[in-house]
Amino acid sequence: MVKEAKYKMSEKRLEEYKEELVYLQTVREKEVAQQIKEARSFGDLSENSEYDEAKTEQGKLYTKIAEIKNLIENAEIVVASEANDVVGMGSFVTVKDLELKTEETYEIVGSQEADPAALKISDDSPFGRSLMDCKEGDNVTVDAPAGVLEFKIVKIK
Repeated sequence: MVKEAKYKMSEKRLEEYKEELVYLQTVREKEVAQQIKEARSFGDLSENSEYDEAKTEQGKLYTKIAEIKNLIENAEIVVASEANDVVGMGSFVTVKDLELKTEETYEIVGSQEADPAALKISDDSPFGRSLMDCKEGDNVTVDAPAGVLEFKIVKIK
């Protein structure tokens, strides 16, 4: 038997997935079924683009439902690190780019919550992995597509 991958996420994110699943299985599934029913009423299904579109939408919906079920079934709840002296899951880390001399604060999150635009980085990303278990004052080197980047950890909370 193949071992399923675990998806790290917060309790809040797991609840969001559960709510989305309920919505998709109740409200959205009924909407798509209604679209199919209406399209069938137009007659010949072999030349009915509305029917084809509705069936495609149904396929997408079932795929999304399966994905979310998999995420829920294989969720690994991560708890924010209690230690404020080392970087861990849930930490807010202020780092200084040693080349650009700029500072930025990132939140360390699970892979399912990562949103680099919102400064939420995954503990599985190269940058996140480099920061994990480091302390204030530590220098961190990250191998990125743009080259090697160097940061100094300014603050952890």
